[in-house]
Amino acid sequence: MVLPLLRRAAIARTSSLLRARLLAPASGFHTRFSNGVYHLDDTIRSSHGAARSASRDMITRMDNSHPNSILRFGMQNFSSSGPVPQTVLTMPALSPTMSHGNIARWLKKEGDKVEVGDVLCEIETDKATVELESQEEGFLAKIVVTEGSKDIPVNAPIAIMVEEEDDIQNVSATVEDGQVGKKETSAHQEMKPEESTQQKDAIQPDASDLPPHVVLEMPALSPTMNQGNIAKWWKKEGDKIEVGDVIGEIETDKATLEFESLEEGYLAKILIPEGSKDVAVGKPIALIVEDAESIEAIKSSSTGGSKVETEKQAPPSVVDKSGGKKAGFTKISPAAKNLILEHGLEASSIEASGPYGTLLKSDVVAAIASGKASKKSVSTEKKQPSKENITKSSSVSRPESKSSVTSSDDYEDFPNSQIRKIIAKRLLESKQKIPHLYLSSDVVLDPLLAFRKELLENHGVKVSVNDIVIKAVAVALRNVRQANAFWDAEKGEIVMCKDVDISIAVATEKGLMTPIIRNADQKSISAISLEVKELAQKARSGKLAPHEFQGGTFSISNLGMYPVDQFCAIINPPQAGILAVGRGNKVVEAVIGIDGIERPSVVSKMNVTLSADHRIFDGQVGASFLSELRSNFEDVRRLLL
Repeated sequence: MVLPLLRRAAIARTSSLLRARLLAPASGFHTRFSNGVYHLDDTIRSSHGAARSASRDMITRMDNSHPNSILRFGMQNFSSSGPVPQTVLTMPALSPTMSHGNIARWLKKEGDKVEVGDVLCEIETDKATVELESQEEGFLAKIVVTEGSKDIPVNAPIAIMVEEEDDIQNVSATVEDGQVGKKETSAHQEMKPEESTQQKDAIQPDASDLPPHVVLEMPALSPTMNQGNIAKWWKKEGDKIEVGDVIGEIETDKATLEFESLEEGYLAKILIPEGSKDVAVGKPIALIVEDAESIEAIKSSSTGGSKVETEKQAPPSVVDKSGGKKAGFTKISPAAKNLILEHGLEASSIEASGPYGTLLKSDVVAAIASGKASKKSVSTEKKQPSKENITKSSSVSRPESKSSVTSSDDYEDFPNSQIRKIIAKRLLESKQKIPHLYLSSDVVLDPLLAFRKELLENHGVKVSVNDIVIKAVAVALRNVRQANAFWDAEKGEIVMCKDVDISIAVATEKGLMTPIIRNADQKSISAISLEVKELAQKARSGKLAPHEFQGGTFSISNLGMYPVDQFCAIINPPQAGILAVGRGNKVVEAVIGIDGIERPSVVSKMNVTLSADHRIFDGQVGASFLSELRSNFEDVRRLLL
């Protein structure tokens, strides 16, 4: 299945794909870099002389060792004099709020030839995995951020491209000397501001030493994406890359998208390996050079500096009160300390991986799982008996109960996917910030079931109950306009939506996805049915494009296929309402016949529960919506009007 491509025209999703290149010195144009901002001493101009404004989140970070380099956007030509011409690919910001991304997969490897339109890699956001296409011809000289890397900051270099294959070696040589960046020893760790700055500086290439190259970065593929995973690299280091080639796959919390190359060249270096998690948006994941000869230069440069860059400096030792030495860490996190005390471990036997030598909970868990953590000696425990030991000693004489059960503290940490992390965060925010109003009603299903049967027998059209529910809800929203709205927190007012876009909940292996049926009130039931099937398949395979799940004015969560009679759903912000649909049940109730006499009759009923934002829905609006919805179920032909 073809996945959405990151193209320059789609600036709303790929604003930071406009990358800057380091070119030869040009008279009258100079740049300097400080505090993450490019300062231009003159107007930036394209080869056609048209002035262009530089947006900070849409340009590639450049090394400040080039005071005479000029900043250009989308240039297709390389400089033939001065420093080796190269293109540094950075992690693009694919949404207004994106700050980090993950490299799911590199489809091009270092040294590969890259054509315009080739897919270089796949960028994972919290919403989707999107392909990163090359907009340049050349060679992938260096992959700065390896496949699988997580939480790559926006604008952080991810790869380097060069125009000539011969320049790959020069790029590699510089990278190996430590100019492009050191490999993170723990990509999933959250870093402090000082540490983050040091990391960005570490992966910043020295353009004066590197051959022409492009740095691929983890892109932001959704408004809330700040990190992603590199699911797979399709290209390996040294592979030739054409424009449009799929380099890798980027996994977000919503989908896994192919990462296409926008450059022609060679994949010189994969900086973030396959399977890396939580790669920050903007973090370099790979380097592309234009010529195969430049690959060796980047590789040799990476090899030369890798030992120094990846080698951790031993933090100062800390001596505890008992005289023992806690070698290998300077601090212990509270969670790690509790776990150490709980299992009676020697903290000094556990290797720390946190910032500034901090011993983290994950370090303790890993040590316990691997059996590397050593227990505290008996003599040490006797020096300072704990309350627990005193209690145990005082109860030694008590006979052991026959019914005593041995408790176990064993457990397993299950890593959450990006989707589940974001779902957890947003649902918590929804319950904390949105005043939920719940209204429930039973609707009669018999007219709907009869209509569905008629469509199949007379017209050969097969639709599901859920398809008709979507249409019925859409028409009800169209007729009760205030129910199709959201709350503007900044202005403190209701915003009425003109379109009726229904988000449908689809369960996937990674979590709950909400693809959107746009303008559902204007579509036929058969058209809705076809679109639901297509979107559900995309959601389960992780192939949804950002525009297919971002947005929506109202949500439907249907558990009618399970033995669930009634439930209350949580509103999906920034929407103001979600309808929870239970299963249909046959019930016996009194029905008034034509003769006006009540008689017991068996009918099919289904419970629907509206969860609404009370700032928008008061009782009257919610009741009007449910009343309109019931009318649509009782007379299904209203949906054909």
